[in-house]
Amino acid sequence: RVLGGGSAINAGFYSHAEPEFVRDAGWDEDLVRRSYDWVESKVAFEPQVKQWQSAVRDALVEIGVLPYNGFTYNHVDGTKIGGTIFDDQGHRHTAADLLEYANPLTVKVYLHATVSRILFTNKGRQWPKPRAYGVVFEDALGIRKRAFLRPNPQNEVILTAGALGSPQLMMLSGIGPALHLKSHGIHVVLDQPNVGQGMADNPMNLLYVPSPVPVEISLIQVVGIPSNQNTYIETASGLSFAYSWAQGFARDYVTFFNQSGKPSSLTAETMARAIDTVHAYAANTSLKGGVILEKVRGPLSSGDLKLRSRSPRDNPAVTFNYFKDPQDLRGCVEGMRSIINLINAPSFARLRYAHLPVQALVDLMLNLPVNLRPRHVSSSISLEQFCIDTVMTIWHYHGGCQVGKVVDQDYRVVGVDGLRVIDGSTFLKSPGTNPQATVMMLGRYMGTRILQGRPPVNWRRLQGRFPASWRRRPWLSHIPRKNMQGGEKIKP
Repeated sequence: RVLGGGSAINAGFYSHAEPEFVRDAGWDEDLVRRSYDWVESKVAFEPQVKQWQSAVRDALVEIGVLPYNGFTYNHVDGTKIGGTIFDDQGHRHTAADLLEYANPLTVKVYLHATVSRILFTNKGRQWPKPRAYGVVFEDALGIRKRAFLRPNPQNEVILTAGALGSPQLMMLSGIGPALHLKSHGIHVVLDQPNVGQGMADNPMNLLYVPSPVPVEISLIQVVGIPSNQNTYIETASGLSFAYSWAQGFARDYVTFFNQSGKPSSLTAETMARAIDTVHAYAANTSLKGGVILEKVRGPLSSGDLKLRSRSPRDNPAVTFNYFKDPQDLRGCVEGMRSIINLINAPSFARLRYAHLPVQALVDLMLNLPVNLRPRHVSSSISLEQFCIDTVMTIWHYHGGCQVGKVVDQDYRVVGVDGLRVIDGSTFLKSPGTNPQATVMMLGRYMGTRILQGRPPVNWRRLQGRFPASWRRRPWLSHIPRKNMQGGEKIKP
């Protein structure tokens, strides 16, 4: 719902997919490399690494996340500095910047336009399969309009509404599980039960670490990619919790610190000093800190997406089934152990309170409203339960229109003509540590592939291949025409 999509609101980290992701997708590796380069020349930069990010980098190396690879866009095991879409002036560059490559005479961008459905021809003798030939959308004033493809079998509707929007729009257009569509009164164009299936989001868990010294504001720059774990470690700094959260934690510190029902392993003196530190933190809202997070690779757990209504403006109902697969939960536990080791590493010592033990940070997270899940007494002493109780989204949604299930290897929707889906909804798993570089690369990659596959067009011969009714359509002669609700019909 913003020009530039998710790249306009994310943490800015830019990093390639792992090599095996590219091979599993069956992509041309040379074209992938050139497509990444095409994106990077407009939107990607080397970040300025300051004290918080440097401390986390050094601590990752110290706890054995090796080798240290320096700055690279590539996905490589070990510790590295990745790219960023923020330039050295702090200005964000998004996927919308890639429009700088476009020919303004041949590309039109309609802002504040919400597509409500894709239009399909009826299956029959002329068209053995339903064929996409246009879309219905509403403009900024809420006026419904239609945009049509010119009658050329090479022309297509390309759907890039993201992992939530694309399966939703497919269903609104009549492609999806027939019973579900009929329950919303939607005409079924194609019974495709896999639309909306395989929805996944990499679970994220983190610890907030208040710092005794001011730290820079930084988003994701450093990443740890342990070769022997099913998780990634990332960090951001310059964040402060709401005053009321810190106050609540200080008030209930003793209760939350030891929920095991057993005597505390900490001495009374250590606990008293920790309580004093937390009280001081609650009283001083200027104190800063950072978060250290882990993201589970893959993941293996998945769920589904269903419509709530026939309105494209209503969010669909989505279930991700975090940690349904035990391997994902094991990955979270591995990642949390790495975070704990990192916080205890000597390289990180000056950026944390010496008298605030990691256990207090664990209990702090359990006292914060990071989700709507209930808290269990065992969460304080069990990393498995901690992961379940404090899981958050990292917004790396994928699935819903997956390759091999809804679209083919060329991203054409199976069962209809004239429609492709090219976005994160086609992924079987999330690429690399962060998907945005690969999503943008895929747009360039498939645009190039589509153009390479098109033969030269003989427009005179082409006209005779379409029914007379199509040749008489007003969009061929560019004659404006009133639409369903009195607005003007636009020329695509």
